[in-house]
Amino acid sequence: MSSNRWVVLLIVSAALFLISIDVTVLYTALPRLTHDLSASNSDKLWIVNAYPLVMAGLLMSTGTLGDKIGHRRMFLYGLVVFGVASVIAAFSPSSAILIASRALLAVGAAMMMPATLSIIRITFTDSRDRGIAIGVWAAVASGGAAFGPVIGGVLLEFFWWGSVFLINVPVIILVLLLTPRIVPDNPHRTWHFSGAILVMIGLVGLIYAIKEVSKIDGSLVVALISGAIGAAFLFWFVRAQRSMAEPMVDFGLFPNPVFRGGAVAAVVAMLAMISALLVLTQRFQLVGGMSPFEAALALMPLSLAALVIGPVAGLLSNTWGNVKVMWISMLLAAVGLVGVVFTFEGDFLVRFVPLVAVGLGLGGVMTGASGAIMLSAPADKAGMAASIEEVSYEFGSTIGVALIGSMLSLFYARSFVLPDDFTAPTAARDSIDQAIIAAETMEPEAGRQLLEIARAAFDNGFVAAVWVVAAIVFVATAYIAYSTRKAPKLTGSH
Repeated sequence: MSSNRWVVLLIVSAALFLISIDVTVLYTALPRLTHDLSASNSDKLWIVNAYPLVMAGLLMSTGTLGDKIGHRRMFLYGLVVFGVASVIAAFSPSSAILIASRALLAVGAAMMMPATLSIIRITFTDSRDRGIAIGVWAAVASGGAAFGPVIGGVLLEFFWWGSVFLINVPVIILVLLLTPRIVPDNPHRTWHFSGAILVMIGLVGLIYAIKEVSKIDGSLVVALISGAIGAAFLFWFVRAQRSMAEPMVDFGLFPNPVFRGGAVAAVVAMLAMISALLVLTQRFQLVGGMSPFEAALALMPLSLAALVIGPVAGLLSNTWGNVKVMWISMLLAAVGLVGVVFTFEGDFLVRFVPLVAVGLGLGGVMTGASGAIMLSAPADKAGMAASIEEVSYEFGSTIGVALIGSMLSLFYARSFVLPDDFTAPTAARDSIDQAIIAAETMEPEAGRQLLEIARAAFDNGFVAAVWVVAAIVFVATAYIAYSTRKAPKLTGSH
């Protein structure tokens, strides 16, 4: 087993990389995809949101189900579902089918993702190696999300947008062949179907409410009903779990400030990562006029920094402890985000340092958070702990998309003011994407003027969004540093 442990890490990391890049790979493809499929602004949001929404609803159930039937088996089943969904997504003829295939991708991802971290916990018994392995896992998770737009941009330079999904297939086939022979299985625990249904409905209802209330044209009634249903089912789930001898979720873990801090760090790190990638890729292309490939290159400092920091942070966590790695990395990310506000209109060299700081910070946070959560939980509850961590990541991702999407739309609409004697299609007020499409149908001078107004309005939203995210990260940094100030140093030896 020990001789194969690094091969196991390579196998699960390959699958995790696919899961992570699929969160963000469409960001550089959105302008072209929206045009080719004639997708509305609502369609565009659902194409992005379907993946994290469905995954967040399922992660808790699939993680604890893996504890019952075996994480290797869940991993294999997830690979098959993910592969089939990738092919359907690649050849989707309409936005509706693409949304459905993204939801199916999320089902496969939810089956695999908790299994990846649980398999690492089972495979790596040496404390130092485990710290490095968790660091690699976090680097792949954060680096995959950060590299999603880069990979999408490179592929769109040479192929059609469906290629961003089709590249999953050969990797999945290879991992499917290797997993049964090399990846270990785990002891099995009980699993409660009723609890899985309760937590799924609760999480989806709550997240859908957040999305609905964040939309400019969202329905407050729908948001309140969805939120009330979600809260009621989660309350029901918590009460039921507390009375069980072997619950799906051990709520006794949350009073531990290190475990709780890790969960908060995971939410905020993914919120900041998704927000930064979404606004930057859109700004580079829609305002800066970059091609998808050029936008990918512009994001490279952030992406590379997020990818390389994981193993380094994993080693540092053995010396400093995961808590210190978390809050120092989070502070670095917050400072980097402030730097982005003041440099986003500059050239590559001007933007370089803030983007590297954001990438190093968020990648380090994810490593510290992963170690804090996984090492605070007993080994026989690895699937449960992994599920809680990944629900935190998906919750952060969902809130990030909802928050940033709504802020961009809100400030764009408020800043989009046409001169009294200027006429433009009504759709141009909805988003900069629609303004660009409208400008193509207008006289050249009028179209140029419309684009100038739309780009200025988008930049107002961009600046406001980044400031808000930076503030959230600063507040989270202070909370984690304060709440864990008396906690023992948690390293890979625990």
